Amino acid sequence: MGILGGIGPESTNNFYGRLVCMLQKRGISRNTDFPQIVINSIPAPELIHNRISAEELEPYTRGLKELDSFGVDFIVMVCNTIHLFRNEMQKQVKADILDLRKGIELELERRCIKSAVVLGTPATIKGGLYKSEGVRLLDVSEADITSLSGAIFNFNRGFEKEEQVGVVLGVAEKYLSGGAEAVILGCTELSAMMKDKELPKIDTIALLVDMVMEMLEGGGVYG
Repeated sequence: MGILGGIGPESTNNFYGRLVCMLQKRGISRNTDFPQIVINSIPAPELIHNRISAEELEPYTRGLKELDSFGVDFIVMVCNTIHLFRNEMQKQVKADILDLRKGIELELERRCIKSAVVLGTPATIKGGLYKSEGVRLLDVSEADITSLSGAIFNFNRGFEKEEQVGVVLGVAEKYLSGGAEAVILGCTELSAMMKDKELPKIDTIALLVDMVMEMLEGGGVYG
């Protein structure tokens, strides 16, 4: 399998660590039993703006093609916002790119969630990445979108991390109190920040790990 990472690097590390732990829980203990995993940690721009240009997307497409050249069976992109462009990027490579949008839809259905809030970058929130039939998504205010963008950017550069966690937690609790049954952590940095927080959430890093496990075990439907 291939991992498109570096977006940001800490989230990629978080994802890989969780994946290894899950493989160990499933009984893998010897190095020879682990799947071959190719990680391409790319130096790509943060996709935290409303509008994303073709120039900003180019490093992502190049990174996918590099993974494809290794002959991987499938690719997981450890970034939410880039999934806005997943379908067009799939046309550039032979390997299946796991569809996080489909994973979210199935998770909402499995948990019978009827109202939620998506927290993430402006593009993810405003682009309607996780719109799902039968699920009401609460509107996120411009002020909160700005706060989330700042927290994501600062966390990614290692600036006052605990303060950024507090910002995100405050925004999440606000919308949970306002009627959301769950918070969709629509950014891998947010998943890293909220990993140990007790709140009703869909952690997209954890979900990506589950999706990969299903693919490795031959039952995945995310390609």
